[in-house]
Amino acid sequence: MARLFGTDGVRGEANINLMPELAYRLGRAATIYFGKVSSKQPIILIGRDTRISGQMFETALAAGICSAGGIATIIGVIPTPGVAYLTKKLHAKAGIVISASHNPFQDNGIKFFGGDGYKLPDAVEDELQNIVRQIEEDDNLPRPTGKAIGHIEYRNDLVRQYEDFLMTTTDEHFEGMKIVLDCANGAASDVMPKVLRRFGAEVKVIHALPNGININDGCGSTHLESLKKAVIENNADFGIAHDGDADRCLCVDEKGEVIDGDHILVMCASEMKKAGTLKNNTVVSTVMANIGFHKALKAEGINVEITKVGDRYVLENMLKNDYIIGGEQSGHIIFTEYSTTGDGLLTALQVLSSVKRSGKKASELTAMMTTYPQLLVNVKVKTKEGWEENAAIKKAIEQGEKLLGENGRVLVRPSGTEELIRVMAEGQDEDELKKICNDIADVVKKEQG
Repeated sequence: MARLFGTDGVRGEANINLMPELAYRLGRAATIYFGKVSSKQPIILIGRDTRISGQMFETALAAGICSAGGIATIIGVIPTPGVAYLTKKLHAKAGIVISASHNPFQDNGIKFFGGDGYKLPDAVEDELQNIVRQIEEDDNLPRPTGKAIGHIEYRNDLVRQYEDFLMTTTDEHFEGMKIVLDCANGAASDVMPKVLRRFGAEVKVIHALPNGININDGCGSTHLESLKKAVIENNADFGIAHDGDADRCLCVDEKGEVIDGDHILVMCASEMKKAGTLKNNTVVSTVMANIGFHKALKAEGINVEITKVGDRYVLENMLKNDYIIGGEQSGHIIFTEYSTTGDGLLTALQVLSSVKRSGKKASELTAMMTTYPQLLVNVKVKTKEGWEENAAIKKAIEQGEKLLGENGRVLVRPSGTEELIRVMAEGQDEDELKKICNDIADVVKKEQG
């Protein structure tokens, strides 16, 4: 049986392979699972981004929750980390987010947070899947009647509580700073402009007029062109871009240069070390972190822990070893001192605080890290099995690593969702990287494809 949950919840194209009927079953299953240890009606929060299909799934989830005797608390449009925060704060049994993050508007997704505000472990997702399958095949699970039937609460006021929380995450104020903010026509469109203005910043907002179909459309953290242009045209000090559900943040300095997740981690960790708040003197990132990231943190005397690709692995390492900052190149940054998940709005505030405390321009801080060219080739294969032990592939990788020496690296890894093997090379010379990547890719294709 195929696994229902992917790397970040259940996703698909709305009304094609992600149906409201499934949302109903997921709402029902979540209420049965999370309500089994309580005599009270379980409260489950529901938040969403701005996609046109969001209300359809919101309604279906709420119906499923009510059918199993739960209370569906509908928050409305709110960033994903806002649901995580409110779920924990309000002692709800679970939180549900309806979003497909940076995907186009026709896609959507359903992801869960437990009552502790953390994403669910695989074992709990598997339990939910088992209940969903049981509902599909023979739904003889409890159906409360009379006054035990669940109900819906509409709580648009809860978004303000999340805004107020963000205001507590830094002591800095941003008077005198001119900021351009790209909300991706998504979940940050209402919240983030208010927060920045409450901090005293002068804010030029772009892409914050969601209409249900323009989320992530040529804007946001995956399309930074218009943000870079707006920063230059408005003579701004800084630019911020979120993705559709605002759990990520990428930035632009006053010269229009991109500040990706690697740069954000370097900037924030360096300032934290100076302030004496970098717990255990360590930053957590993934195997995709640029070599320049490692060199910059080494120069600052800061340690780095590396995990597999995926924010769940970064967070797992942070919690296990008591680290407080980690993230990914994509802008998914986690500050465990404040949040249980990646929060793009919180990240933006931390970066702005680092800039303000330093007394320097953003470009001076980004210059701490030199980004090495990175080249990625995706190789379609018949099977991903056994590639690590293949002698020819091993030899090709070793030859590439020998050519690059200490000023570069080769990373070969399988895709988690497709029959692909990804070949990445990083170094100072792009022509050399192309040759190395293509040579390895040819061998992979021959041996596996």
